[in-house]
Amino acid sequence: MSTHESETDDQSKIKQANKIYWASGIVSICGIIFEILLGAAGSYVLGDSVKQYAFIIGLFLTGMGIGAAISEKVSRQLISFFILIELGIGLIGGFSILALFAVMAYLDPGMEAFYLYSITLLIGGLTGLELPLLIRKATEIGVRLNRSAARVLFSDYAGSLIGSVLFALYLRHSLGLVKTAFVVALVNVLIALWMLYTFRDELLRKKSLLAAGILAFVLLFGGIFTGEQLVYSFEQKLYRDPVLDIVKTPYQKIVITRNQDDIRMFLNGNLQFSSSDEYRYHETLVHPAMSLAEKREHILVLGGGDGLAARELLKYPEVETITVVDLDRELVEYVKHSQLISQLNKHSLEHEKVHVVHADAFQFLRNHKQSLYDVIIADLPDPNNEGLNKLYTREFYGLIQGRLMPGGVFVTQATSPLFAREAYWTISHTMASAGFRVAHFHTDIPSFGDWGFVMGFHPKDTRYDGMGTDAFRSTVISGIQLEVPTRYLKESVIPGLFAFGKDADQNIIDQDGKKISLQVNTLHHPVLLRIYEQAWRYY
Repeated sequence: MSTHESETDDQSKIKQANKIYWASGIVSICGIIFEILLGAAGSYVLGDSVKQYAFIIGLFLTGMGIGAAISEKVSRQLISFFILIELGIGLIGGFSILALFAVMAYLDPGMEAFYLYSITLLIGGLTGLELPLLIRKATEIGVRLNRSAARVLFSDYAGSLIGSVLFALYLRHSLGLVKTAFVVALVNVLIALWMLYTFRDELLRKKSLLAAGILAFVLLFGGIFTGEQLVYSFEQKLYRDPVLDIVKTPYQKIVITRNQDDIRMFLNGNLQFSSSDEYRYHETLVHPAMSLAEKREHILVLGGGDGLAARELLKYPEVETITVVDLDRELVEYVKHSQLISQLNKHSLEHEKVHVVHADAFQFLRNHKQSLYDVIIADLPDPNNEGLNKLYTREFYGLIQGRLMPGGVFVTQATSPLFAREAYWTISHTMASAGFRVAHFHTDIPSFGDWGFVMGFHPKDTRYDGMGTDAFRSTVISGIQLEVPTRYLKESVIPGLFAFGKDADQNIIDQDGKKISLQVNTLHHPVLLRIYEQAWRYY
């Protein structure tokens, strides 16, 4: 071989090695996105985001370890094997989220967890095969081992950072879970075709690999445009009534269903309200607290982006301002522009007294230390993940106490004392640990069942000083005077709201016949999350 031919061959090998480095970085971007994507899907479908991300990361890394070990068995045709892996990741990963929704729609509850964890282990295993093969191929073409390994590893780690940022800042919001899976999978297939072209002279069965690559490309490209429509049909089976709207926001998925006159809103699969009985919930949430507050000029609503609590508050002529703090701007905008929901809330969010702030409730309370309110209402979703759990902690209730006028009243929805008994009383116990004098009440809401609320009175409220439990409860009940029109509440109903049966009161007995000792839910010890999850596991 001449010197010129030798130099040409060396340059060709260097180019091939550089392409391997680039391929390593790109497939690493795809791998980390799939890992985060599966974690996000687990959080959405199964709840408890920290637990799901922990399981997904653990299974994905375990799969990668298994894949790396299996890679030792591959001794020939490294690029051919790499191409097949990329096509496998593309097809399995691309259809993974779509298939998850199909499992939810057609298989028994619980199968979605088995499917999700299995597919995570499989994709992790295939991802673990990639890097060792690329390192060995870079070494095989003549680059020194320490250099090739370092560069491939650098490309892999840098790609992980890029993939994480890309998913967090763009893909999740712009494309959603299903379309993101197809787009990322398409990149895996394009890498396979690129490697096929780069190493075409040394590959066996090039035509078969090319045909498989083109077929995978066509399937995934079609999935980008048809996947969400298929998910829509799968989701239709998850809901009892016909689906009118599906809206994806940066924070949640909104689904609106309708059956004749019954309009229902679901947030991340959980029922937010039913128009047939939401008034029972919102009247019970709002009017006892408003009746017991010494003043009711300035009201704070945490959550309540549907405008239904604000509708009840606007019945009081003395109310001067209602501040609604809801993180999800797109939810509020949807509610404002939805004719059905705007009719239901009587356009409350557009009223001149109502001011909507788009912020995290916890941070809002921390950042507005000078604002004081006569009544604070927490119309928040149940504590089914870490982000919501912090809104049921002692620290959160301490912030609320600092924003409440001494004669003011705080009230929160507190899940079901019947179906989630320990969770309900844990919320009450946590409020009391923050200094509130608490009162408990509940009501029957047909679409939810028995539902509970807890009121808190400021420690500096002297109206109840020196009262024992029974006297305090009686004074609270007698102090509730309904002064505005209602559809459900009447004064003869009020005493019954404060009475709990043996299966819902705070005397909770465990399987050993011992009374359960309630714990305080805090930021550093989020006990409520586990208690809530266990309570609702079978509902």
